[in-house]
Amino acid sequence: MTTPHRDLDASVLPEPDVDDREATVLMRVRRILHTQPILGPLAVLVLAIIAFSLLNNRFLAPANLALVLQQVTVIATIALGQTLIVLTAGIDLAAGAITVLCSVLMARSAVDLGLPGWAALVVGLVLGTAMGVLNGVLVTGIALPPFIVTLGTLSIFFSLTAVVSHSETVRGADMPALLTATGGTALRLGGFILTWGSLIMLGLVGLFAYLLSSTAWGRHVYATGDDREAARLAGVGTGRVLLSVYLAAGSIYAVGGWLLMGRLASASPNVGVEYNLDSITAVVLGGTSLFGGRGLVLGTLVGALIVGVLRNGLQLGGVDVVWQGTAIGLLVLIAVTVDQGIRTVRS
Repeated sequence: MTTPHRDLDASVLPEPDVDDREATVLMRVRRILHTQPILGPLAVLVLAIIAFSLLNNRFLAPANLALVLQQVTVIATIALGQTLIVLTAGIDLAAGAITVLCSVLMARSAVDLGLPGWAALVVGLVLGTAMGVLNGVLVTGIALPPFIVTLGTLSIFFSLTAVVSHSETVRGADMPALLTATGGTALRLGGFILTWGSLIMLGLVGLFAYLLSSTAWGRHVYATGDDREAARLAGVGTGRVLLSVYLAAGSIYAVGGWLLMGRLASASPNVGVEYNLDSITAVVLGGTSLFGGRGLVLGTLVGALIVGVLRNGLQLGGVDVVWQGTAIGLLVLIAVTVDQGIRTVRS
């Protein structure tokens, strides 16, 4: 004897537990942030802009916004090269040292050797690329950890900076105009001034955003950072990819050295100590995973802007520099914590 079929009444079905619904929502948010890593940094940037504009009516002034962009131009450029390396699950502690050394080499080539501006610029670009290649060879050829390699070259490059510069600053007035031209005005919209340096930085970000998203090289970079052994078994030349990443990063740092001279109107060996940590901070706040394989260079630009907006807004509010650093450090810890949570989606 069979039991008669009855339609189930929706009212007698058990309702999802509140904890289950919250867990489902949290998982969806994690998946969205995993597939669109730039959304989190963008939200932080927008909230920071709104908050500081409400606290101080000078914050949204065109001249102040232009100042924020100018202040982050060099760090955003260095962080672009750092992003390429972090995407492969590496780290570059020598980024700032290469940038400063390249700026000193360009200036000294022009002043001491009498090279024209374009030739001095080529010297800096070639030597910056060579420094990146050196790091890449040590990482790929000898299989040394990137942290150890760049920690060693950090000391070497800073020492060479002191030797080449004779511990003296080269004034912009003593150099060819081309070497400091990046600090000049490229576009003026009322009180907003866009410098050539900022324009070059934005161009580099756009170029590498395209290369990473629309070329085979970009896909190989992500694959190498996501799982190097799996990428190798799939036919990706992971060694060549890593070497190309360090080469590209070295070239970008050299451009950063050129932008640095335009920003300071000089070439000083006494700057750049904080550039390494600042570049890593921009990368982390921009949503790039320190474990590799996930992130966007546009996110890094947003991360650099977050740091610039935070420092500028706190400075306008009269907050001490010490507390500005504390606020940025807390943001980094939160960003890394969020990254850990997003990575659980994959498992």
